[in-house]
Amino acid sequence: MEARDRIIEGASQLFKLYGIKSVTMDTLASTAGISKRTLYEVFSDKDELLEGVLMHMADKQKKMIHRIMIESDNAVDSIFRMLDLGREHFQAMSPAFQADLKKYHMEVLIKKKDKCPMPDFAASIDIIEKGKKEKLFRKEINVEIVNRTLNSLGKMVMDNELFPFEEFTRKEVIKNVFINYLRGIATPEGLSEINKHDVKY
Repeated sequence: MEARDRIIEGASQLFKLYGIKSVTMDTLASTAGISKRTLYEVFSDKDELLEGVLMHMADKQKKMIHRIMIESDNAVDSIFRMLDLGREHFQAMSPAFQADLKKYHMEVLIKKKDKCPMPDFAASIDIIEKGKKEKLFRKEINVEIVNRTLNSLGKMVMDNELFPFEEFTRKEVIKNVFINYLRGIATPEGLSEINKHDVKY
């Protein structure tokens, strides 16, 4: 199990830095400090390894989101912390990773989603419900619709094809797309909380 974890951790870092296609199994074995033969004994091919990497990333995200929800002052604070987490995550990731994933490994991505849906989708429902109870979000909003919208907007602001990194900063896109939607579902108290965080965008 230790070798498996070491391989996944090393592959996760290499994939994020260089993309998936350009990282060979030889490089992965060398990074993990094992032979190529041992690597293939643990993972039959790159797709199986990639599936493990994606599950590993989802598990780390789930734990970080749980910590954010515990440490946050309120629902708006939770959302902004999650925004910062997502922005930092994507800034540290090569655009080649997402491109390779969609172009060469879509079956792995679909399989992973079936096995382990991304944790932010479930967590944001709890955050929205919390925001309604705290009277930061309007009581008449449909939580399920708002949840799906926030998750879609979160993915949209990180979309390099829609908002190329060389043309728009992520902060600029978040401010104009995501935060404006938050303002639309917020109460006056919620707007006050949003304004406290908005100054950094």
